[in-house]
Amino acid sequence: MKYLHTMIRVSDPDATIAFFELLGLKEVRRMESEAGRFTLIFLATPDDMNAPGERANAEVELTYNWPIQGQEPEVYTGGRNFGHLAYRVENIYDTCQRILDAGHIVHRPPRDGHMAFVKTPDGISIELLQDGVLPPQEPWASMPNTGSW
Repeated sequence: MKYLHTMIRVSDPDATIAFFELLGLKEVRRMESEAGRFTLIFLATPDDMNAPGERANAEVELTYNWPIQGQEPEVYTGGRNFGHLAYRVENIYDTCQRILDAGHIVHRPPRDGHMAFVKTPDGISIELLQDGVLPPQEPWASMPNTGSW
């Protein structure tokens, strides 16, 4: 058995791709179905990528269901019910700073230098885990939680 991917539905593919790029993921392939009226976009970390044309070892599949002509895209709620995706990062403080600088919220700051939670534009929780150990640092060490994570 081999893990392939996790799928999340998105209402704005460009915004979601931009968010995941802040974490270091890149688009590895894309499929569109005119008949099914959807687009599938697969993202992976550089460490999970294989040779060009091969599927990555682990992927996030973004599913965009095309809205009916003249209607708004579907809005998804309850991302917390999904649980979360988790990624190991080289420097949790730098990663969280990139997310803040891009206008997103760090819902659970890395007060301990080990773990943080952020959310995609559609409210999917992402757990960030430090690779190795970093000592607690300000402003993160005293930063409160924001909303749910």
